Amino acid sequence: MTSPGQDEKRYDPKDTTLKFVNKPDSLDPFPDDGDAPQRAEMSCGHAVTPESLTAWCRSLLDQGQYKFRCPALKEGTVQKCDAVWSYQEVRRLALLKVEEMQHFEETSARLAAQEYCEYKSCPGCKTYVEREELDNLNVVCLICTADKKKLFHFCWQCMNPWKGPAPRSDRCDNQGCINHNLQLLMKCKTISLHQVMGVDPCPSIRVCPTCGQKVEHDKTGCKNIICPRCQVEFCFVCLKLTETCLKTSTHFMPCSDGVAPRQTSIPVWHRD
Repeated sequence: MTSPGQDEKRYDPKDTTLKFVNKPDSLDPFPDDGDAPQRAEMSCGHAVTPESLTAWCRSLLDQGQYKFRCPALKEGTVQKCDAVWSYQEVRRLALLKVEEMQHFEETSARLAAQEYCEYKSCPGCKTYVEREELDNLNVVCLICTADKKKLFHFCWQCMNPWKGPAPRSDRCDNQGCINHNLQLLMKCKTISLHQVMGVDPCPSIRVCPTCGQKVEHDKTGCKNIICPRCQVEFCFVCLKLTETCLKTSTHFMPCSDGVAPRQTSIPVWHRD
């Protein structure tokens, strides 16, 4: 419980369900001076406080990641722990308040749904429809089809009733049906990754080479990012998977093949 009269969350020292430790906070190794809050041990062995755990997990959700992974280093190594904490463990050791639980649960559910399916609101009946064939823009709404007693299909790209032959993966015959993400990839500005030595400017927007999710780099840290949808890590500069890029480079050095050109197509995610 939070101590009376304090906004900062702190553990109840009498809580026998927690394992208290004297180790530094693994999520905040340089805490502010003052009365250091008690630390508890996570299932992976790293120590946290309710505030540091809440802040870290909230930052993951803000980045589109709903799996709560430990960012601390394994003791005596430079290898990231990367253990996955269950939401139940996070909720308990972060001492989540009611409004925090609501935010965590709703955001996690939305992000998980985005990972496993694509859905939009039908332009006819406004109910949510899932697109099962990710390489086909022609989508049938069963509710509208039943109501109208004839086939109702619409374009996943321009969200208008379908025109022209089907299936198609590029566009329908409606005027103005274009892939705005492709347009963005071709016209976006370039950015410089100042912490990556000697790397040339690259497009500010990419799509994940695995699932096609649109992503941006925050221009801090290394050149590698984790896709918020498929959770695959890749190099923002050369667009290779991180494990492939690092065979001939490092996180903070130029890629052996240089900067990949602007992408002209969007990969279809084959989840299996």
